[in-house]
Amino acid sequence: MAENTDVVVIGGGYAGVMAANRLTRRDDVTVTLINPRPSFVERIRLHQLVGGSDDAVVDYRDVLAEGVELVVDTVTRIDASGRGVTLATGGTVGYDYLIYAVGSGSADPRVPGAAEFAYPIATLEEARRLRPVVDAAPATAAVTVVGAGPTGIETAAELAEAGRAVTLVCGEVLGPYLHPRGRRSVARRLAELGVTVLDGPGATVTAVTRDAVRLGDGRELPSTVTIWTAGFGVPDLAASSGLSTDALGRLRTDETLTSVDDVRIVAAGDSAAPSDLPFRMSCQAAVQLGPHAADTVLSRIAGEHPAPLALAFVAQCISLGRRTGIFQLAHRNDVAMRFHIGGRPGAKLKEFICRSVLWQLAYQARRPGSLDFPAWAKDDRRRQLLRAGRGEAPATR
Repeated sequence: MAENTDVVVIGGGYAGVMAANRLTRRDDVTVTLINPRPSFVERIRLHQLVGGSDDAVVDYRDVLAEGVELVVDTVTRIDASGRGVTLATGGTVGYDYLIYAVGSGSADPRVPGAAEFAYPIATLEEARRLRPVVDAAPATAAVTVVGAGPTGIETAAELAEAGRAVTLVCGEVLGPYLHPRGRRSVARRLAELGVTVLDGPGATVTAVTRDAVRLGDGRELPSTVTIWTAGFGVPDLAASSGLSTDALGRLRTDETLTSVDDVRIVAAGDSAAPSDLPFRMSCQAAVQLGPHAADTVLSRIAGEHPAPLALAFVAQCISLGRRTGIFQLAHRNDVAMRFHIGGRPGAKLKEFICRSVLWQLAYQARRPGSLDFPAWAKDDRRRQLLRAGRGEAPATR
């Protein structure tokens, strides 16, 4: 009789659920998913939770394979030598292989007053804490959103469409990822919604108070509610457990997503730093890194050498309220191209993507091992970058 293999997945976000579901391809693998919440969080809808148009949670029964055991708890330590994890409730769970998919959360703002007076929204709990604060503020109250990445833009647009007086403080650039053409489209829509956009060298927040935001050029903006979306951080679980991490705390791995310290530990999602060249923290990367992490584990169980990762990036989609959005097309290496789809079609595409991600999770639960991106769609430049980083000459065509 074949020996059973125990695999523990830490983190039940996009990457963790995809990995857990895919691991059920083998009947002799026992999969345990450890997550601090009893429900799956749609992080790409947290701005809607703040605006009141969605609750951003889904029952795990709708997205998780029946063969996966869900443990609602928090891992406080990884014992790599003993192959076990310690839980906040005091228990321990042993493993043969571990998939580290703890995701990301709000970064430490490191701006005076931001931690005390600004509201982050990178997690479900943070968004839920902010929602009643926004609801309780007068309709004419000044709302300041700090950070002009997708979360900042979406939050500003969502609240402005609801009639709020919103100022978006961008720092240097509105939507740094976007192509200039897409950036101009977003700026026009925000202007139509009445959002005041502040960008350029002086639009960096230097301090936050209870009722104001101070900028680098000396301006002080009245702000009844200040929302902080500038940057993401990752939990310190790997570092505090003695594993090698990068400067942000992501677990350092090779190109198969295997920890540089331990062949039994594999990472996926926002908390992974493969070859010190991590991907953009995003749902788009997570739903590909999760299955690859599972495949790495399954290959090792089968006595095979895991394959190096290859991801396919196609676009970044941003909602601009409920009626408008932008679908910014990208090259395979995740660099925005000049083409984008905006307006109502952009909004419909964004909603389609949000719904299709849940469909992917559920489909992978029913048919593990399915839904691979085709090889022709994947970025083939990463290996050239890695060779160049090691001082090798990149390949030519």
